[in-house]
Amino acid sequence: MSFLENYETANDTIIRFRKEHPTGRVVTSIQDAQFDKGWVIIKAEVYREYEDLVPSAVDFAYGNVATLPKNMQKWFVEDCSTSAISRAIKLLSPSASRPSREDMARVEYEPTPSQSEDDLWATLTITKTESDISAEPVGNMLTLVKEKAELSPAQSPYCRHGEMQLKHSKPDSFKKWSGWFCKAPRGTEQCPVLWQ
Repeated sequence: MSFLENYETANDTIIRFRKEHPTGRVVTSIQDAQFDKGWVIIKAEVYREYEDLVPSAVDFAYGNVATLPKNMQKWFVEDCSTSAISRAIKLLSPSASRPSREDMARVEYEPTPSQSEDDLWATLTITKTESDISAEPVGNMLTLVKEKAELSPAQSPYCRHGEMQLKHSKPDSFKKWSGWFCKAPRGTEQCPVLWQ
């Protein structure tokens, strides 16, 4: 008996959802992606009834082409979408285990990211020493993290419409703000703002 037998397949999860909620619906959308680097983040919204205005469950999945076997790599977006749907359904209607059998099967051969690869989930490394910080209170550690995390225009993020544009509040504005904006024209479907 393999340890995988304890996990429900994504397809079985979706079939179970259709039986429990025959008039339910599922909506997926790409939240972020860099296809040239081989990754995508997909959001899945699950509704108990087709007419519901607010989803009953929402979850996300991260897909990386490098984590799939060679014969599946050209379908990594579809695989990620199925994973997001399965995860969202399991929030609404839990099963014995949260991950799908397909997700757990990858654990055996998923490569460990090298230091040169982008790792969205890696923790930031603070490179300043105590002498750089001097005797500043610990509350300023957030400033150090923010300094390390800030993106310069050369490192601007991308959305499905291309490179995003950094915009700031006016210098004399009472409420200061800064964020990366989609360059798609107003009135079209713009990507969400990445606030700083």
